[in-house]
Amino acid sequence: MKAAGLLERRYGSYVLRTALLAVALGVGIAAAVLVGHSWWQLGVAVWFGVVFAQAGFLAHDAAHRQVFESGKRNEWFSRIVANLVVGLGYGWWMQKHTRHHGNPNTLGKDMDLDPNLIVFTEEDAAARSTGVGAWVMRRQGWLFLPAMTLTGLDLHVKTIRMLASREGVKHRGVESLLLAVRLLGLPTLFVVSAGPVVGLVALAVQVLLFGFLLGGAFAPNHIGMPQIAHTQRVDYLRRQVLTSRNITGGPAVDFLMGGLNHQIEHHLFPSLPSANLRAARRMIREYCLEMGLPYTERALPRAMADVVRSVHRIGLKAADPFDCPAAAAMRMA
Repeated sequence: MKAAGLLERRYGSYVLRTALLAVALGVGIAAAVLVGHSWWQLGVAVWFGVVFAQAGFLAHDAAHRQVFESGKRNEWFSRIVANLVVGLGYGWWMQKHTRHHGNPNTLGKDMDLDPNLIVFTEEDAAARSTGVGAWVMRRQGWLFLPAMTLTGLDLHVKTIRMLASREGVKHRGVESLLLAVRLLGLPTLFVVSAGPVVGLVALAVQVLLFGFLLGGAFAPNHIGMPQIAHTQRVDYLRRQVLTSRNITGGPAVDFLMGGLNHQIEHHLFPSLPSANLRAARRMIREYCLEMGLPYTERALPRAMADVVRSVHRIGLKAADPFDCPAAAAMRMA
């Protein structure tokens, strides 16, 4: 990987992405003002939803130190983009995402497996046996895709909770100020430009689309892949490869998922610039095949179908026949 130059910084790529993001934000703000009291503001909301998702991918890359050589520069670049543009707290994200990368799909260690509206483990499903939560859980396979629209709102709320809590957050004041500008500024722009009714509907469209795009970029990566017990010892290579799923496709998929469709490569080399992930795929795939490791790749529709089937099975708390030891023995025979 190093000899191939894939670990080197891609400054040109990130300068271009940052410049295009700045222009796109300016276009969105100008459009909101010029469109005025019109339902065409919903088109502006869609624009902002896409732009904020792309900004989230850029902040993610910087948080993984992909942009600059300097850790401090990466940290501040990610902090500014995440809070001021995306509306996502850098401090909260780093705590959650660092634990995820260290222990992907590991029970009790990966916060991405924590139960929310959807439960991802059989243990959490067993604990949710009554009430509204149980009703939702039994239908979570059907509700999963609609629930992805709430991802953005969930990220905003959890960020605010952390900043308002007593948890230690570096530069809490700066993050709070940047977040306030973002979370108060966009609603104000919509309401002042389009009026309260159209403005609030446009805001809802932006939040829901933003959540769906982020959820769609994150969900296929690990959901439905093997989970690791809290006490199970697994080496780094297998831990990262066996719990990750790549999404196949061309540049359109790279754009839509911010490079996270190359999840295996990203987990093995988190600081690898996202522009180099596709080139790294061939080397890593060949190495995994040599080592006898399953290298999971799926087209996006099939990957999402796998995800939905997985959460549906867990929600019903029904055994998957393909996991049945008797069935496995019969197949081997």
